[in-house]
Amino acid sequence: MQNPAPAETLLTIDAARYLGINPLRHVKPEWRIAVVERAFRPHPENPQADWLPTVIVPALELIVAARGPVKSFASIGVGTGMDILTGIALLGASVVGATDVFSDITVAAEWNIRQNIEGERPVDVHVGCGDLLTPLQGRGLSFDVIYENLPNIPLSDARLLQEKNRSSSFVPPRPEKVPQFARDNMLSLHDVALKQAREFLNADGFVISSIGGRVPLEYLARLATESGLIPGFLNYSWKLQTEGEEVLPFYAELESRGSGPFYYYPVDALEKIFHGVTPKDSGLRAFEIESALLPYRITAAEAWRGYQEGQRIGHTVAVLKSARR
Repeated sequence: MQNPAPAETLLTIDAARYLGINPLRHVKPEWRIAVVERAFRPHPENPQADWLPTVIVPALELIVAARGPVKSFASIGVGTGMDILTGIALLGASVVGATDVFSDITVAAEWNIRQNIEGERPVDVHVGCGDLLTPLQGRGLSFDVIYENLPNIPLSDARLLQEKNRSSSFVPPRPEKVPQFARDNMLSLHDVALKQAREFLNADGFVISSIGGRVPLEYLARLATESGLIPGFLNYSWKLQTEGEEVLPFYAELESRGSGPFYYYPVDALEKIFHGVTPKDSGLRAFEIESALLPYRITAAEAWRGYQEGQRIGHTVAVLKSARR
């Protein structure tokens, strides 16, 4: 396969250090990662600003501790493909599936995945371009774990969102009926993804959804139940709000239109409340931690003003586990 991107978009990442995993299994210790314009650029220099080491790695480690190696793993909205590489490394997955909505992203992601698998490791790689899991239909695939980290965006404003160039800001008009609570809280894509994913799960499989916790946890759990799945939380953590100039005004505008409110926190408060909490305990105590954070909540509009004044702003992240009944 030819290199899908010009040399200036290639990153070299010390994967063991970036992920906090040593030794790494099944993947190369140093990754060469092609990042196209539409994909989010990883932040190996600042892990607290990055979903992969702060959210995905602890979640996958909890899965392995609970059930052992996982044969098949898929990612909806694969981006650079680094989540798939992490699934291969941590879960031991030998069958992987990945989708995204733009062909330049999926071409680069497939290159990244194949480029960075350890040479002797046999992995069956399926990558498709299109809507959620539909590119993988008709291939006879089912998965033990499906991962999604889709954006919280409204389906009713497709024109505005299509003006942005990133896949995480793009959504086509959709025919599915989405519950009103999901629409009101920008959770529509998660709702649709869970309903699609249910048909791709093995009998004991489940979906893990990394969702920026800008809305109450009760709404996230309801996503699973509305999709005929059993909800739980693998872990509950936080991340620094990156690209605040783009993200915070967007949420503030949605609030002004009647959505939300969407909750943020000063980083000092997040560090205080989460201090000493292990990933496993965070999932078991997610609602308790959410309650402890209540005094520190600020709306997106308040967060945007604070960000402009130089404050460090963050938000919680929940990893929702939605299992077959």
